[in-house]
Amino acid sequence: GGQSRSVQPFSDEDASIETMSHCSGFSDPASFTEDGPEVDEEATQEDLEYKLKGFIDLTLDKSAKARQAALESLKSAFSSKILYEFVMERRMTLTDSIERCIKKGKSEEQCAAAGLACLLCVQMGSGIESEEIFKTLGPVLKKIVCDGTASIQARQACATCLGICCFIVTDDITELYSTMECLENIFTKAYQRDRDTNGVSSTHSTVLHISALLAWTLLLTICPMNEVKKKIEMHLHKLPSLLSCDDLNMRIAAGETLALLFELARETDADFFYEDMELLTEKLRALATDGNKHRAKVDKRKQRSVFRDVLRAVEERDFPTEMVKFGPERMYIDCWVKKQTYDTFKELLGSGMQYHLQSNDFLRNVFELGPPVMLDAATLKTMKISRFERHLYNSAAFKARTKARSKCRDKRADVGEFF
Repeated sequence: GGQSRSVQPFSDEDASIETMSHCSGFSDPASFTEDGPEVDEEATQEDLEYKLKGFIDLTLDKSAKARQAALESLKSAFSSKILYEFVMERRMTLTDSIERCIKKGKSEEQCAAAGLACLLCVQMGSGIESEEIFKTLGPVLKKIVCDGTASIQARQACATCLGICCFIVTDDITELYSTMECLENIFTKAYQRDRDTNGVSSTHSTVLHISALLAWTLLLTICPMNEVKKKIEMHLHKLPSLLSCDDLNMRIAAGETLALLFELARETDADFFYEDMELLTEKLRALATDGNKHRAKVDKRKQRSVFRDVLRAVEERDFPTEMVKFGPERMYIDCWVKKQTYDTFKELLGSGMQYHLQSNDFLRNVFELGPPVMLDAATLKTMKISRFERHLYNSAAFKARTKARSKCRDKRADVGEFF
């Protein structure tokens, strides 16, 4: 009973402070009221769940605008918090809503629904329940991906969703191969376009080809080695043609896929030999040192950075190790397979990636991090800085920067200080 309340959009305030990066200060939910009275966590959770139930109801609203806003709010909540029990109880309702929005919605609504489907599987992890979700949504996603009349944005979102959901839930090898074939049918059209023209030109469908290629590459990382060998033989001599595409993101996707294929090929055969190696390294070196004046400086910088790493991978079998910090933990990305997987989930979860790496059992299993690290209240207390201390630090840093800049900008600086 009681008075009805209007449902407000999910905001950052609803997300736990734990989603903050380690650089911003690792905290627990209690830090919302660091200097005030204690928060009733149970009441806060109830309020959050009330909001989320409202959003789930709104996914069936007659208004397309209301449905899309509800989907986006659910996406924000799922990417920033672990809601396993809440989701488990409502997984079929959520699946039905997502299916309806993908089938009957317009482009933006379909994109939001596909994104929510990915996050639903991330919340559920791998298991029978997730398999049931994918059995329902898989055929719908494949239909949109292959539908030439659907919007490119919707097809792109569904291709990404198909790859991520299959990666999370599929134990059935037949389903894995079927999904990869569906994605291959999309991105190999870029090869065909290359045969028809002297170079690969950008078209409105390039974004779809990129998403399909990246989703396919993600699934390749979990294939049995005999299947990996077949795919390498099929694509390794065709992929270099995509390096000539006008679209920067396609060139980068093709380059990183090539690096990953070489890594997998050398894992299966230490004496792996690629007959067109000289021509390929020449192409990669040109992209790693590209000074084309017709391209934007930002694009050139990004391209050169990526292709320096790709060239090192292909030519020297080397990978520049990266370190990711989340809370008190560290994770080293030391191969292209791990990088591809990390980049995919980082793109999906955004700022919630660090929180999920700390708390999500599925992701921790993927990256071999072991069970979540449990920290007691005393440890958390020593790790966080009070708001007042943060304010003093930021204030001092700001003054120092201002003083240094003023000195550099002042033409009289070289005369010397008299006071």
